[in-house]
Amino acid sequence: MTDTAMISTSKGDNAMGACLPSLPLASVPVKTQDGLLQMFANPYLLEKHEKASLVEQLRGCVAQNPEVSELRVLLGMALCVNLEAQAAMEELGEAVSLAPSSFIAHLKMGELLMRLRVCEKAADHTRQAALLAQNLAQSELARRQAATLRTMMREGIERGGYQSPFAWFGRLRRLWARNRDDEALATANVG
Repeated sequence: MTDTAMISTSKGDNAMGACLPSLPLASVPVKTQDGLLQMFANPYLLEKHEKASLVEQLRGCVAQNPEVSELRVLLGMALCVNLEAQAAMEELGEAVSLAPSSFIAHLKMGELLMRLRVCEKAADHTRQAALLAQNLAQSELARRQAATLRTMMREGIERGGYQSPFAWFGRLRRLWARNRDDEALATANVG
């Protein structure tokens, strides 16, 4: 299941209305639906003014229906595409607050935090999304995101907050141990 699963690919009779679960989402204007479809298909093809227009249209939809978590998720995703990470985090955070049992809200919040390299919080949201998954496609999305997060954390690709000064000693110790292992291996290969 990809992001396009949230929106039907048929542009005929109110494309979003057939696939989206709530009535306020079905009332998203057709022009905005088209912009969302383009964003889901390939966000890199959208021009700067198209991204900004989509964000403004979605802000209008959220203003009309401020309690609809799914609209806030869509706005958060559009803000990410428009490279407005802080605003996206606020919208996705509000979506999670409005609907704590929303798979997509947790998954997208986890994805944004992962891209910002805030791995611990991203892992929490991704785990929650996995627990909320209702089908195999959702489970697979959460599993892949969790695997990416584990790789990032293992490789040390994470923005830290405060870390104890003693954490550096652990890293140095591992580095020295690795160097000794490499030297021992090289000596064994030469001898």
